[in-house]
This record gives sequence, structure tokens and C-alpha cells, in this order.
Amino acid sequence: MFRLTQYMRELVEPTPIRERRGSGPVKPVVIWNLTRRCNLRCRHCYTTSADVSFPGELSTDQVKGVMQDLKEFGIPALILSGGEPMSRPDFFELADHAKALGFRYLALSTNGTRIMDSAAERVAELGFDYVGISIDGIGAKNDWFRGVDGAYAAALHGVRECKKRGVKVGLRFTITDGNAHMLEDMLDLCDSEGVDKFYLSHLVYAGRGDKHRGDDTQHARTRRAMDILIDRAWVAVAENEPLEIVTGNNDADAVYFLKWVQRNFDEKRAAHVEEHLGAWGGNSSGLGVANIDPLGQVHPDTYWSDYTVGNVKQTPFSALWTGEDPMLATLRQRPRPLKGRCGACAFKQVCGGNTRIRALQVSGDPWAEDPACYLSNAEIGLGDEEFTDRLKVTPFRGKRHDPAHRFF
Repeated sequence: MFRLTQYMRELVEPTPIRERRGSGPVKPVVIWNLTRRCNLRCRHCYTTSADVSFPGELSTDQVKGVMQDLKEFGIPALILSGGEPMSRPDFFELADHAKALGFRYLALSTNGTRIMDSAAERVAELGFDYVGISIDGIGAKNDWFRGVDGAYAAALHGVRECKKRGVKVGLRFTITDGNAHMLEDMLDLCDSEGVDKFYLSHLVYAGRGDKHRGDDTQHARTRRAMDILIDRAWVAVAENEPLEIVTGNNDADAVYFLKWVQRNFDEKRAAHVEEHLGAWGGNSSGLGVANIDPLGQVHPDTYWSDYTVGNVKQTPFSALWTGEDPMLATLRQRPRPLKGRCGACAFKQVCGGNTRIRALQVSGDPWAEDPACYLSNAEIGLGDEEFTDRLKVTPFRGKRHDPAHRFF
């Protein structure tokens, strides 16, 4: 995850570098797909979920046992996801158990359609640190994207029920060619509903997302989306507005932001931001993030379903994560053994090689270049060619604010 607003603040209030990788075993954020069952049928669903029962999912007692191991291992955060995690009949029992264990950060990732009435009260009472609700467009566009009429209205109701009870809420928006034009509308929705965080997710080629990889945004539209987000993040920081903006699943976003900083600020501030981005290090699959799927299988991240480190039914997560798995070991290398444009890129220390699963799905090689990198060769230090037609963007017509004179 690239925390755009956080690094934007470094331009205003610089802070010392805080290295994320200390000594000892790596402690990842764990995203746990508690179930594959879901009441929606999203075009980009990486778990290919459906509204049916799937055999072999962990029992209540098994989940509680794994939670105990995660707590003792000292993970920094636990995110309960799905499918739709609230589809599990024992969801609140499991969430209550996680809260009682005292995880430092406990979040819920949901489509929001089940957060109504008594369920909304339970969500609030549990005291989740954050609830992320997926909405992929306004009105009928979201319903088409998510495969069920009325999904937008139900999700928005869930947002309002959370906000009414003081729960920190974020909207997750997966951008594609079909909904990219609604990005500014989504940001306006965040403002009007008092949403705390906006998460733009780039499409990952996994599950139905791989089936519909042709929906992925053209590079020009991705760049324009980043221009919009950078402008909004700058306004939020400059005017002390509350909305936090983050992006996920395309770590080239950090390099694109760095280029913006270099164009608009002095060398000292640009070097400071680059140092912070280098300490962050980009893609964290197999290092700072891990996944447990509904069957108990452990993966380097939520999208690597075809690569399994082991199963928590047989081996504790803590042992699997600190074992000698070869893929985890290679993912943790810096630099990784990248090839093509990614291997030759001058910003590997910032991006970390981007999303490896896209490279694997397209080329069969997890170390090949990521096809979703939207930066030109010139921008990543590989040449001086002009932008190709696919990289030329429509001039930005939003409310542009000049960063150069805002504070300095």
C-alpha cells in the first residue's frame, strides 16, 4: 500500500526516517480470507467467490487457534476479509475473539451490504480500528461491476451506519477502463459522507480479475487518475482536510509521485521524500504482508493463490512464515531478481518490483516486468524517448493548486 497522503505530508512537516525492517523475523500484516462465500459477484474478485457454501473452510475453533498463534507471533495488524467475511455465521464470535486477544490493529474488509441495524451496532461495539468498504462506482455502475442490483445503495447505507456510530471508514475503489471516469465522483462521495480514507486499488490479474484483465486501465488513464489523486492529496494536506488517500497494487505510484515532487520542489525536499520512499521499499508481498485463505493455506499475499507456503491446519503460521520457503526468501531479497524493464529500472529501491503476480500471469515468470507499470522508459532511467501515444494524457481540468508557493 502506498500512503500518498503520508508522503505528501513529508513535504510540509519532514520527519526522521523510521526503518520498517528491523532485526529478527519479519512480522507481516495478515489479510485473512475467512470465507469464500459472498453475496455479490464482482468482476475483479481475486477469490472467485460466490453465494454458496465451500467445503473445507476452517472451523470456529481452528480460526481461534490460529488467531492465538498470530497474537503470540506479534503481527502488527490483522485484517478480516473474504469473500464477504460477514457471511460466516460465526463472524461476530470470531471478531470478538480477535478483539479480546488484543491485536494492535484490527480491521474489517467488507462489501458493506450487511452492515445494517443490529449488525451495525455489533461492528461499532467491537471497536474495529478501521472498516474498509468496497464501492466501484456510483449507482448502477457499481451494481454492474459487483453483479447485483442494489449493491450500491446497500453499501452506502453501510458506510452511513458506520459513520453514524463513530467507526473509522474507508472506501476501496478498483479502477478499470469502465469506471475510471468516476474517480472524481468517488472522491466527492468521500467528502460528502465524511469518509476517512480513500483507497484506489489497481486491477490485479487473479481470479476473475485475471479473466477480465482486458478491463485494466490504459496507461494514460492510470496517469490521469494519479494526477487527480496527487492534486486532491495536496489540497487535503495544505488545507488540513481529513481525507487520507492511499493506493494499492501498483507501486509505480510511488515513483510517479516522486517525479511530481522533483518537478515542484527543491532538491533537498525531493531527496528527503525519496529517502522515505526507499525506506518503505515498495511491494511487500512475502515480507510485510501475508495471506491466509479460507482453507487455511498461507500465501505471499492475497493474489498468489497458486503458490502455497503451507497450511495452518498442520503447521502454525509463525513456523511457516519464519521457515525456509524458497519463494518467501526470494521475495525478501533486495533487490529482487527482476527482469526486463523492472530489472533495469533506476527506482527498484522505491517500487520493489511492483506486483509480481501480474508478471507471472502474463509471462509465466514471476520476475518478469510488471505489464501495469505506466511509467515511460525515460522516467525510469532507460532512455530519452518521447511518450508514446498511449502515454499522452488529456490535460487535467480539476482544481489545480500550485504546490511551489503554498508553504515555501
